[in-house]
Amino acid sequence: MVISFLSTAAWGLGSVLWVELIRDFYHVLSHHWTPLYRLHVWHHRVFKPDLTPVSEQIYRQAHWYNDLPESLVMLLFSLGLWGIAYVWSEPHWAALAGVVYTLSFLGSAIARGSGLAGADELTDLTHRPGPFFSPPSNWTVNRPYHWRHHFDNQKAYYCGTLTFVDKLMGTALSLKGKTVAVTGASGTLGRSLLYQLHQRGAKVIGLTSKSDPIILTAAGEPLSVKTITWQVGQESEIAAELESVDILILNHGINVHGERTADAIAKSYEVNTFSSWRLLELFLQTVRTNQDIARKEVWVNTSEAEVSPAVSPLYELSKRALGDFVTLRRLDAPCVIRKLILGPFKSNLNPIGIMSADWVAKQIVNLAVRDVRNIIVTINPLTFLAFPIKEFFVSLYFRLFSHKASESSVKE
Repeated sequence: MVISFLSTAAWGLGSVLWVELIRDFYHVLSHHWTPLYRLHVWHHRVFKPDLTPVSEQIYRQAHWYNDLPESLVMLLFSLGLWGIAYVWSEPHWAALAGVVYTLSFLGSAIARGSGLAGADELTDLTHRPGPFFSPPSNWTVNRPYHWRHHFDNQKAYYCGTLTFVDKLMGTALSLKGKTVAVTGASGTLGRSLLYQLHQRGAKVIGLTSKSDPIILTAAGEPLSVKTITWQVGQESEIAAELESVDILILNHGINVHGERTADAIAKSYEVNTFSSWRLLELFLQTVRTNQDIARKEVWVNTSEAEVSPAVSPLYELSKRALGDFVTLRRLDAPCVIRKLILGPFKSNLNPIGIMSADWVAKQIVNLAVRDVRNIIVTINPLTFLAFPIKEFFVSLYFRLFSHKASESSVKE
């Protein structure tokens, strides 16, 4: 009985997921195969940046040229899966769930193409105009996520309902053309991040406390990086520079190793915790429009010290405090905030590190374009288990025992 129930459920759910995969890969093919793109381009002709249609006529035509053929392909493949289930003498009727699911897309496309009153409001949810109330989703497609496909990069963000295909392909975040600023840019990891981001088509900015301009080597040639000098405690002086930044990577830090003096305590928390927190808050104030909500992000290097010893007590304490601040701030943040949970890599702060900074930076970028929100790069397998557990319970605790500021308190 149990096995039969599980088999039926697997065929039903699997058939729905199957047609979603077909839908997403059809969309990918539409951007890379000219005959399909001639049909799909109608979909991209429809919307203005505020997601209002250019015209009612083009909106309706786009559904006949794009959505209807897409639904028919989904229907064909859903019937094919049902045929396989029928031949295998499984509970083949469960596989008809994918067919029914596809018919809803087909009916919606016909209704929108026919101009049926209210059809767009009920069925075209990712294209509804109006303000965005949350950042791009992680596992499902919401309006900010899909907005980026139209107006950020049409060769990314392909998924329609679930984001699995984008994560698999590394198209869940496009770095091409984005302005990315990295603090601690003169350090070992900072320079490696600048290089990897440049390789992905980003416009990089180095934020450093040193006066020397940052010069990288790319393809054997020197590459000058826009360098902005700033000092801890003077974060507000670069607030204007953050307005034009799409992604801010908070990477600067200090390691006093075994010191425990009052000065070492103050310096560790000031650099590792409060400086990053101030920059984070300054950056979040730049998130005002729908475009900002969809495009802007913060990546915070909180380190593996959040959950494991770093053989440096003050480094651990200050980084854990930063990690908890970020977890708390994520609850109400107007844009995506990622954590970088990094194990020991060789640098000036940690000359006995095991991993190379170049390899760590490459993994960070590879995971970011797959929209991983907690990016773990380490050789310690326990971190992959300990960090998600810690993050879940700390986030739950903050949700239960803290709340957003009320409008009245903000005005006061």
